Amino acid sequence: MSRKHFFPSTDGVVVHALNSFIARNPHLELDEPNRVVYSKVHSPSQVTIISGGGSGHEPAWSGYVGDGMLSAAVNGDVFASPSTKQIMAAIKNVPSDVGIILCITNYTGDKLHFGLAREKGLALGYKISVVNMAEDAALGRKKSELVGRRGLAGNLLVLKLVGAASQLSWSFERCLQLGNLGNDQLVTIGTSLDHCHVPGRAHHEAVAEDACVVGMGIHNEPGLRTISPMPSAEDVLKEMFLCLLDPSDSDRAFVKFEPKDEVVMLVNNFGGLSGLELEALTNLARVQLERDWKISPCRIYAGIMETSLNAPGFSITLGNISGIARVMNVSTAEIIDLLDQPTTAPAWPKNGYAPAKESEETLSLRQKAGANENTATALNKGSVVSESLIHSIREACTRAIKAEPDITKYDIQMGDGDCGEAVESVCKSILSKLDTATAQTPIFELLDHIGESVEDMGGSLGAILSILLTAFLNNLRAASAGLSVALDTAAVGKAAELALENLKLYTSARAGDRTVMDVLIPFCEVLGQTSDLDKAVAEAEKKAQATAGMKARFGRATYVGDEKAQNKDMPPDPGAYAAAVFLRGLLEGKGA
Repeated sequence: MSRKHFFPSTDGVVVHALNSFIARNPHLELDEPNRVVYSKVHSPSQVTIISGGGSGHEPAWSGYVGDGMLSAAVNGDVFASPSTKQIMAAIKNVPSDVGIILCITNYTGDKLHFGLAREKGLALGYKISVVNMAEDAALGRKKSELVGRRGLAGNLLVLKLVGAASQLSWSFERCLQLGNLGNDQLVTIGTSLDHCHVPGRAHHEAVAEDACVVGMGIHNEPGLRTISPMPSAEDVLKEMFLCLLDPSDSDRAFVKFEPKDEVVMLVNNFGGLSGLELEALTNLARVQLERDWKISPCRIYAGIMETSLNAPGFSITLGNISGIARVMNVSTAEIIDLLDQPTTAPAWPKNGYAPAKESEETLSLRQKAGANENTATALNKGSVVSESLIHSIREACTRAIKAEPDITKYDIQMGDGDCGEAVESVCKSILSKLDTATAQTPIFELLDHIGESVEDMGGSLGAILSILLTAFLNNLRAASAGLSVALDTAAVGKAAELALENLKLYTSARAGDRTVMDVLIPFCEVLGQTSDLDKAVAEAEKKAQATAGMKARFGRATYVGDEKAQNKDMPPDPGAYAAAVFLRGLLEGKGA
């Protein structure tokens, strides 16, 4: 694994990269504060297609914005989902009169944030739906039973099909059906020689020198199995094709391929392989498909298409075009034509450049959306901020920031290691909001500002905390309507307990699943039932520690192998640990 980078950390790199990308593609524009790349020529008469995810997968997804593919792409921090606010900005930048489709890669944070954006969009009157892109065949049905298959590079074929259909003015319903069918008819598996390395992070696992991992994900998640000694390229491909095509493997036979079916193959470079090696692997894959499986792909795409930073690996996707055509009741040629339709998306293979003329109608709608968003609203009424509350929140943030090294270390052992940085960033943002508060600041105004910081967090932890805090504030406002006195612990506890029930509507994670819910559930329940903050925090800390050694049932940690999950020295869940640290600071800061 290469640990050397020109940038010592990821700070600022994403925005630099997006600005470079926009400078080289005049038909695209960048909403820099929200890190949204969108097409200036998108027409509201066509279905809007939006996707995105964590940065570090370039050219996905901004590289696929253009006529015939995406209308906009949303970019989160490295390996972290974008926030709901970012996704809402994308929706407003590319409005549609016929409907919006959010194409979501199947990771917890992406599902939560895009899901919340859909709910908010529906409330604003948008016609909006979701295609959940998930085509990984490595881990099988049993291991992915609760969370579903991971989304890998096969999602690019979905985006190309749906984007071309939108460009050809297919209806919203037909585009949506095509997206879901495209996903159902795809299978992908990846193999890597090592993990990728995130600039600025010290804790990284490595694959042994004489080994490779079949089924590795694109965020350093463990794969299906490690093969050692290092097999030949032919043998690696044989192993991969068995996972993709063996009809006797009931755990992984996700797609049925008939002898006469037209099949497309996409070979994706994780970012760290040479072009020479990837082309050689692509040819071996083509030959082996024809020789051993009697499949001659009608289209082959190969290159750096959806990366894992600098990971030295690749993935193979097979898509059954005939299977899609059968269910859509169209000819196979018509589906292939969608893949062949021209696109101005810069990263799609063999794409050309075209002169761009910005849609005046879309520009007008976008400006109206911005004007509405910037309209001043009345300040919140009610109680004002107390010094003890400010001190309590400040102490909680300070303790969470000091705990960042431990949070990051725990997260790296189970996933991609972004949790500590996310917690540190949101706490620093909250502290900056506290610095502007005065004795005259209405309490809800301050809490709303804190909520904005949490919503900017990104990742599944940010989504869960943001939903809980939003519901908590809604309940607290309702309870204090018309009051000017300070809110007591009983009112706060009841609002927290009601907010927890709201949160449960958006995640099926519960106590015992090794997530932050192991802390939030007991804390909110005890506080609501007893109005005793000391007891609630003590119970939260107890449950956070209990996640050590617990098998994960949600999030990326789900993909950790059984052997590692059974290790008694496995650390506590990083999100649960961070929440417990914050709550302890909140309690002790109150009494200081």
